[in-house]
Amino acid sequence: MATDARGVTRVTMNRPEVFNAFDEAMIADLDAAFDRLGRDPAVRIIVLEGAGKAFSAGADLQWMKRASEATQDWNVADARRFAGMLDRIARCPKPTIAKVHGVALGGGVGLTLACDIAVAAAGAQFAVSEARFGILPSVIGPYVINAVGPREARRLALTASRIPAAEALRIGLLHEVVESDAAGGLDAAVERWVAELLMNGPQAQAEIKALFAQLEVGPVDGEVRELTAQTIARVRMGAEAREGFAAFLGKRPAAWVPKGDTAS
Repeated sequence: MATDARGVTRVTMNRPEVFNAFDEAMIADLDAAFDRLGRDPAVRIIVLEGAGKAFSAGADLQWMKRASEATQDWNVADARRFAGMLDRIARCPKPTIAKVHGVALGGGVGLTLACDIAVAAAGAQFAVSEARFGILPSVIGPYVINAVGPREARRLALTASRIPAAEALRIGLLHEVVESDAAGGLDAAVERWVAELLMNGPQAQAEIKALFAQLEVGPVDGEVRELTAQTIARVRMGAEAREGFAAFLGKRPAAWVPKGDTAS
């Protein structure tokens, strides 16, 4: 992990010899990293990336083999750790960006979707591949359904087919595809998202993530209205809101904006 002067931290999955497939150790490392970074006031944004030729090939097959030979209790505890790690990323109070190249397969798709924003190189490929191994995308399933809807999610899971980045963008797995990674095109795209995110109040972003995690698609009933009213009433009385309004009215950058960045 490396954090720059702006508070942008890069978390790099570093098992390039297996295309960053994850096992028990990597799951524990990712969980611990996002827990620590989420609580660090110096951290503003987290970028998740993979070393080598791929973002993540999903579950390490040796790990899956061990699971197939283990007890029910071991498997439940192990799956809970994986589910907890994805939830840790999804609920991290800091904005998160998945920077995807090469392949994102199985759980690698889950990692992509647990992040708030996903950017990929045009040559990247994606597959919800679990059925090829006689299992199912159970833990990542809710993230896939939330991103693309039930019907597309079923299609991806039932066929386990690889799809290109352009199709992943079309169905909602991605937010941006970079047509060429020449001269650091993928890094440049991530930097554009970072610049946008850094313009906004960090506490406001944490509040957005916390509130939106409680909201579902559906009727805006009394309970939802009360939740949203109470939330905005509390937040707009805070110090960050006062600074944001003062900066706007004073025609100056807010205190959280990096020096020299005055984009609007």
